[in-house]
Amino acid sequence: MRVLGIESSCDETGVAVYDTALSGAAALRAHAIYSQIALHAEYGGVVPELASRDHVRKALPLIRQTLAEAGLSVRDIDGVAYTAGPGLVGALLVGAGVARALAWALEVPAVGVHHMEGHLLAPLMGDDPPRPPFVALLVSGGHTQLVAVEAIGRYRLLGETLDDAAGEAFDKTAKLMGLPYPGGPQLAALAERGTPGRFRFARPMTDRPGLDFSFSGLKTQVLLAWQGSDKAEGTRADIARGFEDAVVDTLAIKCERALDAAGCDTLVVAGGVGANRRLRARLQAMAAARGGRACFPPPALCTDNGAMIAFAGALRLQAGQRSGEAVSVTPRWDMATLPALV
Repeated sequence: MRVLGIESSCDETGVAVYDTALSGAAALRAHAIYSQIALHAEYGGVVPELASRDHVRKALPLIRQTLAEAGLSVRDIDGVAYTAGPGLVGALLVGAGVARALAWALEVPAVGVHHMEGHLLAPLMGDDPPRPPFVALLVSGGHTQLVAVEAIGRYRLLGETLDDAAGEAFDKTAKLMGLPYPGGPQLAALAERGTPGRFRFARPMTDRPGLDFSFSGLKTQVLLAWQGSDKAEGTRADIARGFEDAVVDTLAIKCERALDAAGCDTLVVAGGVGANRRLRARLQAMAAARGGRACFPPPALCTDNGAMIAFAGALRLQAGQRSGEAVSVTPRWDMATLPALV
């Protein structure tokens, strides 16, 4: 099947074509992403109505662009996958409406994809994909979760954040330190220049059993350190490094505990924070030390993208799963309720 994937859950419009006749990275025939960062920067965060309107403007041009790059016409598409949730309801409805209209006009099946399942499965698009069972760390601006993956479609939540997600903590901490929107990537870049160990912050909830996370207190510690500092650029870099080290250590400690709890040695990491260079190195070293492996998607596929939706949708379409003809989305959607692949 040649599956067109459409992602529109928040502030990126993503489109891709995945071809199940091919294998590994070659199966991703083409993909394109349009980010709305410049649109929302003026407001310091995502404005849902503006996000929805921009998806309306960008969806069809991106579909045409992606099909052209894949060397395909719209009639070559055998199925359509779209993000049905979780996400911003207006943004989701744009992608769902476009996808359902295309599927109806082409008389091909369509399937709504869970956004976080798309992230979870993105590392499986590589040339040497991991096989379940494994543990997945889903770490982004909206989610920080540890999930035991027994099979594709069979997920068990092991732990999650009780407040801010890791990516959200990066963004909010950056804003507290005066970095412009979106602050998370800029904070990570600043940390590259920081001196390790000058500022040491707590590794939240690692001093007790369990697999849940909490990053709001860490954010407060950083704010107090910044307010009490000389606010020099070098100091800001050192604080950023201390914050990043705390988040990376916390994630690594919890991931190792999750591998022990699940009884496996393969870790899959996905989501925007999964592109962080220091986190990748730390988790790869941890997994290797226990004789396992840590698997990541390419950095370009860590953020929201159509490729992960096309791939996850292709797996479900091949298993015979279909969504109804109504344009419906699920802004809040528990991944544990997803049906397993037959």
